[in-house]
Amino acid sequence: MNTSKFGPHRKQPVAAPVPAGIWGGDRPGSMFTTFLMILLFVIMIVPQGLDYGAASSLMPTSSDTSSRTIWLILLFGGIYLLARYSARTIVFLRTLNPFLLLFVALATLSIIWSIDPGVTMRRVLRVWTIVPVCIGFVLVGWHPRRFQNVLRTLLTCVMIASVIFVYVNPTLAVHSPLASAELANAWHGITTGKNLLGSLAGACLVLWLHAWLSKQANFAAVVFGIALSATCLIKSRSAASIMSTSFAVVFMLMLLRSPVALRRYMPAFVTLFGALVVTYILAVLHLVPGLDFILQPIIMFSGKDLTFTGRTNIWYILNLHIRLRPLLGSGYGAYWVGPLPTSPSYEMLTRLYFYPTEGHNGYLDVVNDLGFAGGACLFAYLGSYLRSALRLMKIDRYQSALYLALLFRGLLADMSESHWFSVLSVDFVVMTLATTALARSSLQAKLDAAAAARRRMRSHPAAQSTA
Repeated sequence: MNTSKFGPHRKQPVAAPVPAGIWGGDRPGSMFTTFLMILLFVIMIVPQGLDYGAASSLMPTSSDTSSRTIWLILLFGGIYLLARYSARTIVFLRTLNPFLLLFVALATLSIIWSIDPGVTMRRVLRVWTIVPVCIGFVLVGWHPRRFQNVLRTLLTCVMIASVIFVYVNPTLAVHSPLASAELANAWHGITTGKNLLGSLAGACLVLWLHAWLSKQANFAAVVFGIALSATCLIKSRSAASIMSTSFAVVFMLMLLRSPVALRRYMPAFVTLFGALVVTYILAVLHLVPGLDFILQPIIMFSGKDLTFTGRTNIWYILNLHIRLRPLLGSGYGAYWVGPLPTSPSYEMLTRLYFYPTEGHNGYLDVVNDLGFAGGACLFAYLGSYLRSALRLMKIDRYQSALYLALLFRGLLADMSESHWFSVLSVDFVVMTLATTALARSSLQAKLDAAAAARRRMRSHPAAQSTA
């Protein structure tokens, strides 16, 4: 029987007694943080100027007036929240994953050595926008299920809008049947591409599955949400998203539906799962000779060959460029600026006869941008996230399982897509929001424990005087 404080028997989120002082009385402010989060997702998902015809070919190195206005609203909105709740911010930052903050500092400093400082500065501004907005979201109006309630609703709206767009205007919402075999007839809905829709659909499916397992939504809503998400996931034909989502689903089912007698071994199981994922990453990147055989299940499931649809050619060129600046990289976001002769990424076009716009591997792209220092920061961030989620499992197993499922889904997806620390990917927003929510869940547990201890002391004055 589950004995966690917020067990699956609670169908609606019930806020724990919030300690007085700086953490009390902020429910009205939650609307503003939710508005900023919606605005952030919209600007990250919908193509600039609603130009779906050019969405797949544009590199966002510049923006129009409306996009700049939205980004400025988000930037100053995030800064306002951190300043308005400065006392909370200071306390919260002590709990937040330190390597997320280290990444922000490293990306900012990379302006100094960037091969294209102007582009790096624009990318860094997005970092300084996204991270404060996500922190502000968990500082105000927090309750135990706020993270998944808002994110699940947001992504479900994206799925509904995408399905409607496909049937109203399939010319703009579906890739042309005359496109390449990988793109032909694949849905992208209201997003800029099929891989983006597939990634969001995968996250949405995981969230709805979690809502069912933890009994946070009624059965009809769960069936609708899962069916909608699965439809968009399959129709997007994003092999990476299908594979990583399937992995996350199996992981969550094993974590939350395992026999009671095995639950004490869950931390070891999660650690083993993480080691397996890292092994697959090493095999995909061919960093350890002789590991190709473990890729066969993925190849059979996803339909890709050992080149991962030509991605290994991209990785080969990236590795050559990484060797030029191995320690600190080329500067955050300074490599993928478009098929310009002045950019070293132009070599992709001359060698491969197409421009991929990303390295199709989140780990290599981080090392290419920020060197091995950035790569170490990334793996330390992932390790810190895993450790925090395992600690939370002792308090709230169901909430911890959601954070872990999102982590492992990201670990697998980034073997063939680039999301880690990328401000051009909405998955960076999802994982940054999950990171801040995980930190707030951990902090709230400490605050609640301290408040409960104070209540016990007040209810037993004799014991207090004796002490």
